[in-house]
Amino acid sequence: MADEMQFDLVSPERSLASRKVTQVQIPGADGDMTAMADHSPTITTLRPGVLRAEGGGETVEYVVTGGFAQIKADGVTVLAERAIPRADMTQALLDEMIAEAAAVHKAAKEAKEPDHGIVDDAVKLVADMVAMGGQIGLSANQPNL
Repeated sequence: MADEMQFDLVSPERSLASRKVTQVQIPGADGDMTAMADHSPTITTLRPGVLRAEGGGETVEYVVTGGFAQIKADGVTVLAERAIPRADMTQALLDEMIAEAAAVHKAAKEAKEPDHGIVDDAVKLVADMVAMGGQIGLSANQPNL
């Protein structure tokens, strides 16, 4: 049996998980990663995607839109900007998230002196939201940027 570790997931609204798991799959900004017990200490930023925690014979999934994950040998703590249990995710929520990301892009693009780095980041955010929708089986019409 694989070693267990502590997994905690917190968003600004609430604590979503605090349990023992064998692994956590994290949608990192620099690429997906899987953390297991005795992992090297790491801090990574999150991109929009699905975070999966496996343990006790079950897998739980959460849709996250950003934040940070701190990985230590004895556990993983995720501080998410927004986190929703996968089972609670709806087309309306996805549409709302994509609309918010598109509004950030529009504001960045229309700024008095647009910062191209911020505009590019906003385009990536929209693309990540659309990709996340496809990953969880919801359709997303990518806004015309």
